Order: sequence, then C-alpha cells, then structure tokens
Amino acid sequence: MSKLKNKVALVTGASKGIGASIAKHFAHEGAKVVVNYASSKEAADEVVKTITNNGGIAIAVQADVSKEADVIRLFEETKKAFGTLDILVNNAAYQGYTPIEQISAEAFHQHFNVNVLGAIFAIQSSLKLFSDKGGNIINISSGASKMPLPTASLYSATKAALDAITISFSKELGSKNIRVNSILPGATETEGATIAGVTNGSEYEKMFIANTPLGRRGQPEDIAKAAVFLASDDAAWITGEQISVSGGMYGF
Repeated sequence: MSKLKNKVALVTGASKGIGASIAKHFAHEGAKVVVNYASSKEAADEVVKTITNNGGIAIAVQADVSKEADVIRLFEETKKAFGTLDILVNNAAYQGYTPIEQISAEAFHQHFNVNVLGAIFAIQSSLKLFSDKGGNIINISSGASKMPLPTASLYSATKAALDAITISFSKELGSKNIRVNSILPGATETEGATIAGVTNGSEYEKMFIANTPLGRRGQPEDIAKAAVFLASDDAAWITGEQISVSGGMYGF
C-alpha cells in the first residue's frame, strides 16, 4: 500500500471504467488523487467516496479536456488542493464506431479533440506542476492503435497518434526526468464498451475472446495494476514504451 506514498496523481476521465479503477488503485497505494470527469458528477463523487471511505485522499474536478480553458482550470484546482503533481494519467477518451460513408468533420474533431488534443493540453499543464524531481505521464492508448478495428478508423487513428506523442514527448522530456509511457488495453469490460455494443454476447465480444490467448475480456483492474507499476519507482528506467495489457490478444 505504499508504492505511490506521498505522490499526487491526476486521472482524466476517472468517473468510471478504467479511469475509476486507476484512481482507486493509486489511492490504495498511497497517492492523493484528482478524479477528473466531464459530465458524470455523481459517478465521480462515488469514486471519491470509495477512496475516502478506505482512508485515502481524493477530490473530483469537472473539466472537458477538449477545452483548453477547462484543462487550465483543472490543473489550477489540483494545485490549490495539493500544491504539486507527480503523475498524470491521460485516460479521457471518446470512442465511436462509424462506417466510412458516415464519417463527418464533427465525428473527426470529436475524436481527435478529446483523445489527442486533450492529452496534449493536459501534458502542457502538467509540466507547470511537476517538481524539479520530474514527473510521470501515462497515456491510456489501445491495442486498436496497432490493429485498427473495422468502423473504428477514427478511434484507432487517435490512439496511434497518442502512441506517437508518447514516444516523441518521452525523448523531449527525458532530460527533465519526466517519463512518458502508453498502456494499450485489449478488449476490456467497461461502461463505454457496453454502450458501443461490444459486450453482452455481441459478435465483437465473441471475436475478442476467441482471439485472446487468456480466454477472457479484460477488467479495469487489469489495466489499473499496470498503471500502478508504471507510476511507481519500480518502472524508473522505463519511458517511451507502449505496453500491451491485452491477455495476449495484441502480441506486438
């Protein structure tokens, strides 16, 4: 329970799914956590309540990461509450499944503004809060960045862009002792996956399980445990990496 003791972590899109699990696992390991949400206030408050009921420290802060002013305010609230930042997890994401004939400028910008520009905004702001000792950035990508899914071209493209950003920023920020890595989840059981129709016995779910050597869908905690590792000093010599957490489905 001490891998992240005295650390301050900000997790975007942390009101549910993978983000919520990461926030809870970080708190369990001793971190003070900022639970960011865009619209699900009740869910974010529930994550904070779970953390505090278990002796942890957390606050919920609303911000739409696709809006620069919101991101600036998010980090101002983080500074006001905790004074500094050690770990940033870019988890907020938009995931749509759209056939090529139906792709619009609106759909394009909705994906890229949240999944790519939002991560850039957050990283820019995090640099102002990291101490002289450095910092840690974890981008939640997807196995779809390497194996794009049909009708998910926009989502897959944003995750490929996020991986490229991870590598580029790791080289740019390494001299400041700021580590930047990506986690590439496989088929994971989340609220977003349910909304997208890739759970509950769907053909997508059957395909994912059939192609996963460990024979099951991932759970949010599978991803959260990998995030704890990357955020901890156990991963002090790891940066610029894309780590697949997919039950073997994405064996890059």
